[in-house]
Amino acid sequence: MVSQEQRRKQLAREKFLRQQERREAAQRRRRMRNAVVAGALAVVVAGGAVSYAAGAFDDGGSKKDDAAPEATPSKKPDDPCRKAAPGKVKPLSFKKEPALTVDKSASYAMKLSTTCGDIDIDLDAAKAPHTVNSFDFLVDKGYLDHTRCHRLTSGTVNVLQCGDPKGTGEGDPGYSLPDENLKDERLRGNVYPAGTVAMANRYNAQKKQGRDTGGSQFFLVYQDSQLPPDYTPFGTISGDGMKVLKKIAAAGESSGQGDGTPNATVVIDKATVRKS
Repeated sequence: MVSQEQRRKQLAREKFLRQQERREAAQRRRRMRNAVVAGALAVVVAGGAVSYAAGAFDDGGSKKDDAAPEATPSKKPDDPCRKAAPGKVKPLSFKKEPALTVDKSASYAMKLSTTCGDIDIDLDAAKAPHTVNSFDFLVDKGYLDHTRCHRLTSGTVNVLQCGDPKGTGEGDPGYSLPDENLKDERLRGNVYPAGTVAMANRYNAQKKQGRDTGGSQFFLVYQDSQLPPDYTPFGTISGDGMKVLKKIAAAGESSGQGDGTPNATVVIDKATVRKS
């Protein structure tokens, strides 16, 4: 015969399991909703990105069950990256896009020397001349030096976002760039394949507003990502860059819900562009 104490424990355990099931169901609903909207918001930045992303990834107004036991907080992963080099971000802003001086027939490469390791990027000057020209200009001015990669997403969209001197998702160089190379054959099926480097922008697909609004923020795709071809692909990660990105992604992000600040301290100590 079950004692009163055993019965009480059994009822408490059943209540806890029901609460867990409700939480898991709510999480599944959030993931499904996020999968639908992720393509539209994961890389929409500068001038409203922070509030837009926060609103889109909330829990839809669900209330916490006051009787539910508090979940034990998970331990934050160890930071896999070293301390940033001494130095400060330069507060640079320019009135207009730099003159187009890039050699479209030449090969260019950008190196991001980060606290997590070097990320080498082969730049496509032939297909994205304005974008490559802009980075050649900005890097020469030291614009990216000491900036932190401020955003990491996972799930349907798997990217690390960098290039914002403010580190908030709202920074830009003071000018905008035209969209380029949106018909690249690599983007078939609305997929940005792993290894792609592309521009973030303010384009709103629903309203069809915000074309040609690229600035300095860009994203590095560490795993195939479902995104419409609205973001200029201008480079490809080479060398050991993917290993570095995977290490950053493995450390997760601050929200634990697939969109937040990287747990890894990803700072670009120095960026360089070379022509060959």
